[in-house]
Amino acid sequence: MSGALFDQVKLSEMLDEGMAAVERAMAEVTDSNVEILRDASRHILSAGGKRIRPRLLLQTYLALGGRDLDKVAQPAAAIELMHTASVVHDDINDHGTLRRGRPSVNALWGRTFALLTGDFLFTAVYELMAPYHDLNIDLANAATALVEGETLQASAVKNKTFTREAYMEIIAKKTAALFRAACSIGAKLAGANPREIRVLSDFGFQLGLAFQIVDDILDLVEDESKLGKTSGLDITQGRGVAVALSDANGNGNVSGEDPLDEIRRKMMEGDTIEKAREQAASLVESAITGLANLEETDAKSALIDLAQQIVERDR
Repeated sequence: MSGALFDQVKLSEMLDEGMAAVERAMAEVTDSNVEILRDASRHILSAGGKRIRPRLLLQTYLALGGRDLDKVAQPAAAIELMHTASVVHDDINDHGTLRRGRPSVNALWGRTFALLTGDFLFTAVYELMAPYHDLNIDLANAATALVEGETLQASAVKNKTFTREAYMEIIAKKTAALFRAACSIGAKLAGANPREIRVLSDFGFQLGLAFQIVDDILDLVEDESKLGKTSGLDITQGRGVAVALSDANGNGNVSGEDPLDEIRRKMMEGDTIEKAREQAASLVESAITGLANLEETDAKSALIDLAQQIVERDR
């Protein structure tokens, strides 16, 4: 076996071990004595999901020379729990009934217990991050931005001001900020210097923007069975990349018995989807270019592969 191949195999094994440790950390910290909280948490966590945020933290850590996976499992788990808490709350606000291929917590336990489950997952983040001192600032900033982004989104929809500019500000806060925190925390845990931390933070931020744009495209073009969550909510509730770009493509407001189908048809006829995909691809390309000065290693290549998978995914 060549040295390069051995490194790739070893890296894959380390990532698998790291992600297994993340799953254990999430299971342990949500093992409540209160049955509903325990069962609802296990329901949403055992459904899986892409786990891209904790994987991004782990791969950033490895790309900068980190090797102690036990050191990063809890922060990576905290990142994923913060994201999971937000989607549990999202399903309450959006009346979503399907999440990660299963009935949502809201659909099974109702709004009150879904709200409390989301709160419980958020508090678990504090427990996981308690030993990590200043890294809590990175995650706290991301949590603040997440709530601000969701609030700006609700306000823009209500006031009919969901423009391209508003959309980019919203996704920067509600999605990209947590991606940035994942990379920043991973870099700091690896002992990176300030320049490397800045480079990886920017990398995560641009990746987060691209990820959300692709997510919104898929919400428009894919069905629920493939997505594993309720589709079309962004369009029917007056938000998402298609709404943000609609005026530029002459689509305007849509009315009728089935506005989702009509908007989908108009998006397919125009170039909105193509433009959105191009924007996502450009963001990922810029993110990868920013890594040019980092040492060429298998771990760096794996991080680049993860970035490329964001724009190529179909769910």
